[in-house]
Amino acid sequence: MGKNIVEKIFGAHLAYGDLKPGAAVGLKVDQVYTQDATGTMTWLQFEAMGLDRVKVPLAVSYVDHNMLQQNFMNPDDHIFLQTVAARYGAYFSKPGNGICHQVHLEQFAAPGRMALGTDSHTPTGGGMGMIAIGVGGLDAATVMGGSPFELTMPQVMKVNLKGRLRRPWVTAMDVILEILRRLSVKGGVGKILEYGGPGVRDLNVTERATITNMGAELGATTSIFPSDKRTKFYLTAVGRPHDWVELAADKGAKYDGKLEIDLEAIEPMIAQPHSPDNVVTVKSLAGVKVDQICIGSCTNSSYQAMKAVASVLKGNTVAEGVNLLINPGSKQVYEMIAKESLTSDMISAGARMLESSCGPCIGMGGAPGSGQVSVRSYNRNFKGRSGTKDAHVYLASPVSCAVFAIKGEMTDPREAGIQIKASKEPSKYLINRNFIILPKEDTSDIKVIKGPNIKEVSVKKPMKDRIEAEVLLKLGDNITTDDIMPAGSKVLPFRSNIPAISEFVFENIDKTFSSRANEAKAHGGGILIGGENYGQGSSREHAAIAPMFLGIQAVIAKSFARIHRSNLINFGILPLVFDKPEDYERIEKGDRLALRDLFLLLEGGQTYTIENMTKGYSFTAKSGLNDREKEIIKKGGLLPYTRERAGA
Repeated sequence: MGKNIVEKIFGAHLAYGDLKPGAAVGLKVDQVYTQDATGTMTWLQFEAMGLDRVKVPLAVSYVDHNMLQQNFMNPDDHIFLQTVAARYGAYFSKPGNGICHQVHLEQFAAPGRMALGTDSHTPTGGGMGMIAIGVGGLDAATVMGGSPFELTMPQVMKVNLKGRLRRPWVTAMDVILEILRRLSVKGGVGKILEYGGPGVRDLNVTERATITNMGAELGATTSIFPSDKRTKFYLTAVGRPHDWVELAADKGAKYDGKLEIDLEAIEPMIAQPHSPDNVVTVKSLAGVKVDQICIGSCTNSSYQAMKAVASVLKGNTVAEGVNLLINPGSKQVYEMIAKESLTSDMISAGARMLESSCGPCIGMGGAPGSGQVSVRSYNRNFKGRSGTKDAHVYLASPVSCAVFAIKGEMTDPREAGIQIKASKEPSKYLINRNFIILPKEDTSDIKVIKGPNIKEVSVKKPMKDRIEAEVLLKLGDNITTDDIMPAGSKVLPFRSNIPAISEFVFENIDKTFSSRANEAKAHGGGILIGGENYGQGSSREHAAIAPMFLGIQAVIAKSFARIHRSNLINFGILPLVFDKPEDYERIEKGDRLALRDLFLLLEGGQTYTIENMTKGYSFTAKSGLNDREKEIIKKGGLLPYTRERAGA
C-alpha cells in the first residue's frame, strides 16, 4: 500500500507505537526551537533536569515576542536566553534577527525532518515539507533532554489543490482564509492537513508556509506540503541546496478525509472580528472605514509579501486618518528590501516601519485606538489580543491590507484601480547570519545569567485520590489561551515569574478570579468548566502553569484544543470531557464538585462519576489518557515524572 507524506516522515522517526489514528506514538525529533515568550520557562525546565547539553541534533533559542524594553525584565530575559543557549549547546537568534518561524524557514527548516517549537505557529515549516509541530515548553524541554515526543496519532486529511491563483490580488492568505471558512477553528482538531494535487506547483515555499502557518487556526496538529522542484529552488536560493530531498505521497496513498480547493475560484477574503474563521469576501464589506493597518507577522512577512506591498504603496499615500504599520519578518528580509529601496517606497507612502518581531500581533505595541477598525495580515483576531479590548480586528492578505491603507476603507483590490508590479521569486537571497550565535563545543565555563524577575519552576504535588473543589468559573465555547492568560506588554514580561503572572489569569473575563482561586486553595482548590474547543490558540503553557499555581485541580469541558490539553496534563491538571454535553448546562459557578477513587478509575475505564454536592446530583466525564499521560497526572506533571525516571 502506498504511503502519504505524513506516514513516510513519521515512519522514519518512529521510536515506538503504531501509526494508526488514535494510537500513542513516540517520535525522534531533529530540531527544537523556542521563542522568548515561552522559551524562558522551557529553558528553566530543561536546566532543572540536570543535563549538560541538549540531546537533539539542533536546538535554537529565538527572541522575537517580548522586544519592548520598558524596564529590566525583557532585556534580562534576553540575556538569560542567550547564556542558557550557550551553556547547553543551542543556537541563539539575537533580538532583531526576526520572527522565529520566518528565520527558521530561511536558516534551518528542511524537508523530511521532524521539528518541535514552543509556539503554535511552528507548522510554518510544513511549507518546506517537514513535520513541524507546536508544543508546550515542557514537552520541548523533555525532548531536548533526549526523550521521544509522544502524541496521539492524528488522522491525515488530504487537501487537493487544483488550478492557479488569480494573481496578484489573490494570495496564499486568501487560500487559508477560505479553508478556515469551510472547516472552522475546530475543523482541524485531531488532524494533519497534507496538501497535494496539481495546484501545489503554483505556490512557492513562502506561500505554502503562509498556508501551513494558519493551519494552527484550524486546530490542526500540523500541515505539510510536498518537497518538490519549488522547494529545491528556494533552498538553493537561501544557500542550503544540500538540505533538499524530494518528498511526495505514493500513488494509492490513503487518507482519512479529503478537501478539494480550486485556487482559480478563490477571491480576496477577510476574517471578521473576533475569530479567524469568521470569513467573508472582501467585496461584501466594501466601504467599511479602516483606522489601522498592520502588515507582517509570521504569516505574511516574507520577502515576496513585502515586495508586493511596496509595489502597491509606491507612488501612493496612506489615507488621512489611517495608521499603517509594517514589520518585515526577518533581518534578511529587511536587508533585501532596504537594498532595493522598497523600504523607502513604504516610508514615502506614509508607513511606520517596525523592527523584525511579532510586535502588534502579540499585543507588543501597535495597539489600535478605542473602538477602531484594524485590519491585519496576521493570524489571530481574538478579542483584546491587539491590546485594545473594544477594537474590531480583521484579517486579510498583505496586498488587500495595502490597498485598504491607501483607500481608507475596505475595497476589493481587484477593483481599486491600483497597479502592482509582478515579481519573480528570487533565485538568490541575501545571506547574512551575523545575528545568529552558533553553539560552542566547550561550555563548561559559561555562566547562565538570571535577572531578579526569573523565579524557580513551579511544580505541583502528586495527585490525590479525591478531588473536592469549587467551580470557580464557567466558560463558553472556543475559549482561547489569550482568554486564560492574556498576552501583551503588561503581562508577558512576567513569563518567567509564575507567582506574578498568575495574578492575571482570566483577567479579561473575571478580574476577581486570581484572588478567589487563591482563597479556594485552602479548601481543595478549584475546578474550571469549559465548552467546545477549550484552550484554542497560542501554545503558551502559562495558561496551564498559572492555573496550576492557583490550585486548579481539573478542567471539565465539552472538548479541548490539542496543545492546551497536553499542557494541562504536563502540569498535573486533570482534563475531563463531559460524557453528555447537556450536563454542561446544569453546572453553575460556585457549585462544589467531588471526584472520588481517582487512582482506581484512572487505571480502569477512565469514566468518572462526579457529584455536584451543591445541587445533589451526579454526572459522568471521561479523561481518555494514554498510559504515559496517566503516570504524568499521578506524579503531578511532566517535570516530576521526568525527574523520577531520570533518577531511576
